[in-house]
Amino acid sequence: MEGGNSPNLQLQQLPLATAAVSVQPHTDSFSYKENLIGALLAIFGHLVISIALNLQKYSHIRLAGSKDSRAYFKTKTWWSGLFLLMLGELGVFSSYAFAPLSLIVPLSAVSVIASAIIGIIFIKEKWKPKDFLRRYVLSFVGCGLAIVGTYLLITFGPNSHEKMTGENITRHLVSWPFLLYMLVEIIIFCLLLYFYKEKNANYIVVILLLVALLGSMTVVTVKAVAGMIVVSIQGNLQLDYPIFYIMLVCMIATATFQATFLAQASQLYDSSQIASIGYILSTTAAITAGATFYLDFTGEDVLHICMFVLGCLIAFLGVFLITRNRKKAVPFEPYISMDAMPGMQNMHDKGIAVQPDLKASFSYGALENNDNMPEIYTPATLPIVQEQHGSKGVSAPPYRVLEHSKKE
Repeated sequence: MEGGNSPNLQLQQLPLATAAVSVQPHTDSFSYKENLIGALLAIFGHLVISIALNLQKYSHIRLAGSKDSRAYFKTKTWWSGLFLLMLGELGVFSSYAFAPLSLIVPLSAVSVIASAIIGIIFIKEKWKPKDFLRRYVLSFVGCGLAIVGTYLLITFGPNSHEKMTGENITRHLVSWPFLLYMLVEIIIFCLLLYFYKEKNANYIVVILLLVALLGSMTVVTVKAVAGMIVVSIQGNLQLDYPIFYIMLVCMIATATFQATFLAQASQLYDSSQIASIGYILSTTAAITAGATFYLDFTGEDVLHICMFVLGCLIAFLGVFLITRNRKKAVPFEPYISMDAMPGMQNMHDKGIAVQPDLKASFSYGALENNDNMPEIYTPATLPIVQEQHGSKGVSAPPYRVLEHSKKE
């Protein structure tokens, strides 16, 4: 009896084993499909953001020298850029709900590639083919490396997917790896903030490390908020969990402070340095936070992890070469080089005097600091003798400058 029943038992177990094997590839293909959707949304968002920022920059350049400092509000170009900027940010925000955090963050290199290509295509200078290739060879090489790195990131990116429910996010939030990571990050952030505020350590690495640490928390909260919204849209409401609003408040707060430190960095350093160093530091910090909080690389083999790291390094090198070739920003000087940019309005067209006023610098074409001058009405090249300080024994120079009273 036992021998006759064993074949039947084997026949009954075969369909179950086959079904179990067939389910796993379907799950993998679905997860890779989600990775592709998230990557495409991120690429689309960064492309649109780059186009939007260049449109707004073009609008500002066209209206440079205008009497109305807010004239760009009346242009369709600026409003089109604002609309595209919101659309691009929405695309990037949505991408975090589909793909792992460690895959989406490095794709911000697409915006650097797009900005470099737009700058080369719409350049307003006369050039020869040889000069063009020699001048922009680093940009072409950097774009090629960044594209190769982006391809490796998408191909070998982490494939871990988890429903962003309130229970899952709360479990990750109180896990010991993330708590340890948060403790280390808070200590490093406080030390950097102390040296930056108290010791005046205004180094670009210090400021951008502060930005990167805040940015790592921003992307963690963004993924949580975006994922819970998508799960709620699918029918499983998650907006009644307190963790959703905690993540939302943290997202807004960290993004605000991050923008503040970026604004301070832009006042001290060139935008190309901020773009390259900031991309490297922010991407590294965000991938570390994603791997700690969401366990992005759990279950991944060593080959995929090594290829992903290689893709990140190639993308870092590409962004560095692209930004290294950019021109340093020249501060706007209102009294010289008014026709340096094509399409810039000349100040003569608005009836504004080009010659500096008396209260400005006395050196034509330069903006100097006049804080050390005793009298703003006194020419810098003439000796000054004020009547109340004159002595009888000293012969007066050929020029005498009278002190103006407040009534005059």
